[in-house]
Amino acid sequence: MIYGIGTDICDIRRIRASLERHGDRFAERVLSERELVTWRARNARWPDRGVRYLATRFSAKEAFSKAVGLGMRMPMTWRLCEIANLASGAPVVLLHGGLKTWFEAQGLQAQITLSDETDYAVSFCVVERSPTA
Repeated sequence: MIYGIGTDICDIRRIRASLERHGDRFAERVLSERELVTWRARNARWPDRGVRYLATRFSAKEAFSKAVGLGMRMPMTWRLCEIANLASGAPVVLLHGGLKTWFEAQGLQAQITLSDETDYAVSFCVVERSPTA
């Protein structure tokens, strides 16, 4: 049963401007530890790919927060929600701490997709309640 649906579109130019204005602090506020490692590696080698990576993660976390109906309030925080990739490349939502505890207690599971082009990143998230919950 569908619990919630969220979508987000992010202007990559705004993310680039935030990085220019706030430096790494912006990425450190939004990304989990593992995401930061990936972002730093991409940003060092291909700065444009680094910005797009940050924008897609920002967008995906926004879409997830909308799908669960919390917005950006506890237990939802930027760093407790991680967007990783399976070996196949498919994106997945990994949760940590209090957000993971809350999410599992609700019997929820999430599906996420994301994409980017030159100026925009877009994400779509469907959260379902397990039929046994």
